[in-house]
Amino acid sequence: MEKQSLPNATAVLVLGICSLVFSCFLVGVILGIIGIALSGKGRKLYKESPELYDGYGSLNAGFIMSIIGTALGGLTILYWAVVGGTILSYWSTMQH
Repeated sequence: MEKQSLPNATAVLVLGICSLVFSCFLVGVILGIIGIALSGKGRKLYKESPELYDGYGSLNAGFIMSIIGTALGGLTILYWAVVGGTILSYWSTMQH
């Protein structure tokens, strides 16, 4: 019996890579969240019957990269929020 490919394994891998590449921008967070969401079904199917499916390595790598890309993107957004708040605070005190 030939093993089936896990659903969305390639898509999750591509989204994970893109979320890392674009983690400096908001789009990286969005792609990472989509990658995490798409990986859920495949991970569940593989855990129920691993002998039927192939491609778990790609799915898992994409899942991990999506998590890392989302975290880096979140930290980047937090960084720019702090920098923006600091600049606005400094600018408002200099106006008086």
